[in-house]
Amino acid sequence: MNDRHASLRNLDLGPGKEFDLVRTLLTEWGNSAQRIGDDAAVLDVPPGERLVVTTDTSVEGVHFKREWLNHFEIGYRATAAALSDLAAMGARPLGVVIALTLPEVDRSEARALATGIREGAAAVLCPIIGGDLSAGKTLSLTITALGSVARPLSRAGAKPGDRVYVTGSLGGPQAALRSWQSGQQPTEEARARFACPVPRIDAGMALAAQGATSAIDISDGLAADVAHVAAASKVRLEIDVEKIPAIPGISPVEALSSGEEYEIVVTAPHIDVKQFTQEFGLLLTEIGRVVAGAPGVQILQHGDPIGTPSGFDHFREK
Repeated sequence: MNDRHASLRNLDLGPGKEFDLVRTLLTEWGNSAQRIGDDAAVLDVPPGERLVVTTDTSVEGVHFKREWLNHFEIGYRATAAALSDLAAMGARPLGVVIALTLPEVDRSEARALATGIREGAAAVLCPIIGGDLSAGKTLSLTITALGSVARPLSRAGAKPGDRVYVTGSLGGPQAALRSWQSGQQPTEEARARFACPVPRIDAGMALAAQGATSAIDISDGLAADVAHVAAASKVRLEIDVEKIPAIPGISPVEALSSGEEYEIVVTAPHIDVKQFTQEFGLLLTEIGRVVAGAPGVQILQHGDPIGTPSGFDHFREK
């Protein structure tokens, strides 16, 4: 084994039930886990790039219900959600750190959780570099994702004259939730969009390279999230609702409020959407424009203003 591979190898762990569980996770992660066993992870950031760090928490009863998802999907989805924040910054993943609270009832599913985490990270070639394991009453995963980029995208860069673009088709998570809440099973497409979202890492880096001025991933709903761009950039965004790409069975108006999409909204002077879609096999749609004016979002339907739906807010009073 050369020095580089030796430096990536996990350390041997001492005795104890907690470390037996960690060994179970490490066995499932295999070569996806690197340098685990010390008190902290050590990362190398490529020369000329900056470190990007984000943390995302997925809690049972808030972000998922075990009646809806299996443990593989719970692990995959939590990992993808954190990595999506790196995509919105145009960053390349360097590693993820997992803090897992594992109730007694879920310990037999630790391997399935580990597999989901591994596959979520492997989908974007991201290693698992550390974490923490705790007992508790509620299953939760807190994923810290670390990446690097020379010029991070921000919510604060949109300028009047820019156009607004979104990746993918929206509405899948909302359709899945609607089905579950009515006691039905969602379509295969809607369930996949909720259970196994795809972090748009390659798309984020490509859009940054093509002149994106700002970006955000859709976690609380398109209308709510572009409002953050408007506030940070001190501009007004006009969104043409009829242009919003939605999955079958969901109207563009409904897609405005569909959360946990993990698609990316970007602003840019101009991007060739046809060329981008062909090159990356990912739909890119122009849905609006950035204009001068009081910061905010105006939703237009065939040129006429309509009400703006609210997004998801953990702390909104019921």
